Amino acid sequence: MNDDAPVCPRNLYLALRAGPPDAALKTAARRYLQAALAAARPAPLARDVPSLRRDLLASNHATGQRFQRYLMARRAGMPRRFFPRRAHALSFIRHSAPTKLVDGAWLHGLLRYWQDARYHGLLRIYLEELGEGCASRNHVCLYQRLLASLDCDAGSELPARFYQQGALQLCLGWLADEFIPEVIGFNLGYEQLPLHLLITTHELRELGIDARYFSLHISIDNADTGHAFLATEAVHALLGSRPGDEDYRRLCRGFALNDVGIGAQALVRECDLEAELVAIFRRKRAVGQNLHAPHCRLGGEPVSAWLADPHRVPEMLHQLRRDNALRPGQPLTACRFGRLLDMDSGAMAGVFSAYEQQLLADWLGAPVAAAASRATRPSRAGKLTSEGVKAMAPQYKARAAELAPEELLDWMSPARHFTPLGLAATQRFCRAWHH
Repeated sequence: MNDDAPVCPRNLYLALRAGPPDAALKTAARRYLQAALAAARPAPLARDVPSLRRDLLASNHATGQRFQRYLMARRAGMPRRFFPRRAHALSFIRHSAPTKLVDGAWLHGLLRYWQDARYHGLLRIYLEELGEGCASRNHVCLYQRLLASLDCDAGSELPARFYQQGALQLCLGWLADEFIPEVIGFNLGYEQLPLHLLITTHELRELGIDARYFSLHISIDNADTGHAFLATEAVHALLGSRPGDEDYRRLCRGFALNDVGIGAQALVRECDLEAELVAIFRRKRAVGQNLHAPHCRLGGEPVSAWLADPHRVPEMLHQLRRDNALRPGQPLTACRFGRLLDMDSGAMAGVFSAYEQQLLADWLGAPVAAAASRATRPSRAGKLTSEGVKAMAPQYKARAAELAPEELLDWMSPARHFTPLGLAATQRFCRAWHH
């Protein structure tokens, strides 16, 4: 990588998530992390651990009170605050994926200190992020399953800005030895209870979307015995009851790194249904512009002519409405274009994912009950059935039993821990660590 060129967060994220970084990639990661630290605007935290804990508990209590006021407003008839329609929730889940799919990554580099009691609280957090090797509790597995169930996995096609926070967490994990106070500070901030998490969980459930990934973070991060408590304990264990000036400065900067990138509330505001649909139609135009016969026409013109120019896509969307191929206020199944997408008999079966059909339905203002089905198409994630996972478990447990200690930790990295062998390796590590 060019040492003078700015580091692209998406490229860095994808490279760091692929496996252990070489020297050049570590240099790029260090530059990205140091730039983020230099730009951080840390707020002062309490200087001693008992006061820090009191402040964080008070913040937790205040968040709970704000959530109760939100619930009271909802009971009084106020609409959902984050997700007016289902498509807004799916867009949020999709655009949050780069961060959620590296959950816990910032602690990965501390695994090598598993025999040092001072690190046990942070390691316990990391192992619980990994579900202690149980797929139903592994946070990345849970989010992968959520994306698959909603057919809204974006892969690596999102704009670079959505990878900023995830790239930062991977940098902290792979460079943990050099940034211990920053890792502790970032973890301290990340494990606090935010209001947006409570509201997100509540509104996803209202929309019939599995909210377990989000609700788990409410319970497991609790300030009494959970990750929020362990995070303050880690400050005391590794930096002392009253950290020195340099450690305190680095701790505060690490805490401030939680504000890097697009936060949850900004993600909620990012969802513009028409803008997202235009982007979707432009992607599909590149694939399908030469696949339509001359008799396929829209507004008197061949569809191929509409698709020849990407700048005509917004006009094409509105022409579909003018031609009644898409009918405002009607479910997709009642529209000529929508019927083309039917998986059983439509000429365009499989062209639009369930997520994309939901965007289209909500853009039309379709009745909620008639919006695109979650089961419109088979999942592309190739999910294994629970029976298949059970059948494979002995095979991977046997392989994990043969791994050398260094290999075992490698399989618990952000690149591998959610795989079958990674889960088996985590189980083996947990058994040894607990004993």
